[in-house]
Amino acid sequence: MSSLRLFRTVALFLWAATSAQAHEFWISPEVYETPKGGEIQAHLRVGQEFGGASYSFNPNQFERFDLVAGDQVIPVTGRLGDTPALGMTSPADGLITIVHETGDNILTYKEMEKFEKFAKHKDFEWAVTRHMERGLPTDRFMERYRRYAKSLVAVGDGAGADREVGLKTEIVALANPYTDTVDQFPVKVLMDGKPRVNAQIELFDKAPDGEVTITLYRTDADGIGTFPVSRGHEYLVDAVALLPLEEGDATKYPVWSSIWASLTFKVPE
Repeated sequence: MSSLRLFRTVALFLWAATSAQAHEFWISPEVYETPKGGEIQAHLRVGQEFGGASYSFNPNQFERFDLVAGDQVIPVTGRLGDTPALGMTSPADGLITIVHETGDNILTYKEMEKFEKFAKHKDFEWAVTRHMERGLPTDRFMERYRRYAKSLVAVGDGAGADREVGLKTEIVALANPYTDTVDQFPVKVLMDGKPRVNAQIELFDKAPDGEVTITLYRTDADGIGTFPVSRGHEYLVDAVALLPLEEGDATKYPVWSSIWASLTFKVPE
């Protein structure tokens, strides 16, 4: 096996092993504010409580990786193994949205208890009852999952607005954290371009001293959720949806599909 192929194999194994714990996935910029014409650098992270391992640039692991600046959509380029995964000169000044969509991954539950804990944590307790009603196995059953991440960075004055970028599920910021002064920050959670009503939002708030506070919120009838923000704090907004799958033999094919949306940004000092 060539060294390049070995690298890809090991990287994919490590990605799957870590992601299989159903941890959050997010984009973690080196800095959220960059001077005019500056470079944007960002890590791809998987972990818990807003802390986790950084993964290098690997096209085998993603379906989409873009910079969105107004109406411009610029694919992220790099070399296999680049860390951080994103390191490009900004294509424009203003508010830049980094967009990343992973490929599909498979998680195998060896026992029902872990699925129950996941369902309770992410507000899917209905899925446990549905699982039993469908007559599905209670051990060694599979879930397919995919992650959709966005991050907001300011280049120069940071002026501009986030927008829908066409992901299966996504979180759209309804305010600009770098130019707008808001005590309650509004976001909209979408799936297939439509609002997710009464969806759980998990908010990770990292203070300047590194302490992380986790709180839960819900979207309203328009898919909008709001939460308090503070100067100098970094935020990870997370929303997960779970969908049933019926693709054949439940011992050979995934029976659930989870889709994860995340958004990161920082409120300036």
